[in-house]
Amino acid sequence: MVETTGLYEGFKHCQMTHGPSQHIIHTDAPLDHDGKGEAFSPTDLVAAALGSCMLTVMGIYADKNNIDIKGSRVKVQKEMNAAPRRIASLTVELTLPETLTIEQRRTLESVANTCPVKHSLHPEILVPITFLYIAI
Repeated sequence: MVETTGLYEGFKHCQMTHGPSQHIIHTDAPLDHDGKGEAFSPTDLVAAALGSCMLTVMGIYADKNNIDIKGSRVKVQKEMNAAPRRIASLTVELTLPETLTIEQRRTLESVANTCPVKHSLHPEILVPITFLYIAI
């Protein structure tokens, strides 16, 4: 079990602390929802969690199988529904080294789809994923 604690600082700002590391992140309401957009919004963190989770599970697989994916990147575009206000879609673009073999590409794409965050999302949230292979 991992505990995260939070403190409401006022003005729609929160300070969240990761229990094991004591690392702190700050959040703010987004501009379109009465905030200043001065930090990640809570739903931005969901998008960030999805992208970092996909890179992480691919990294775990790559390390165990002696595959170099250092420098791989992810971009996640979040779109919101107005009513009810919720995440409508998280469009993911993963960029990986072009030097990967076809077999490695297929396996890593499959691994990315095992991401626990992706499996934790509500089924109505659309999650299209694109894989790009370029010189890194």
